[in-house]
Amino acid sequence: MGKHDIAITVDSVVLCNVNDLFKVLLIQRKKDPFKGEWALPGGFIEEGEELEEAAKRELKEETGVEVNSLEQINAFGKPGRDPRGRMISIAFLCRIYCEEDLKPGDDASEAKWFELDKLPELAFDHNEIISTARKLL
Repeated sequence: MGKHDIAITVDSVVLCNVNDLFKVLLIQRKKDPFKGEWALPGGFIEEGEELEEAAKRELKEETGVEVNSLEQINAFGKPGRDPRGRMISIAFLCRIYCEEDLKPGDDASEAKWFELDKLPELAFDHNEIISTARKLL
């Protein structure tokens, strides 16, 4: 990326409720930056792709989970949030059933449900994104 390049990414906060306990779907990153760390499923939008479609595609590629719709919750663009350069992430929220089979793929080496109150250390600013999503519950 050049000095003035800004990239747009999408991230999805996928939640499920098990016995009044909310869990969030995370992936373990296969590549740098933050290789091996947990993060929200997401990635770069493609040319000519709608934001929500990009989020659905990335979610399916990285976790095997397919959803019909996602709700856009916020944009996150703090400088320095991504070591690769200036990235603006559009975050989405979705609630699904936990019974879905997870099939990690693409940039994810693992996909797993985590209790919202017992999250591992997260890559990028994904703690902030999840906190924003929680306010909408």
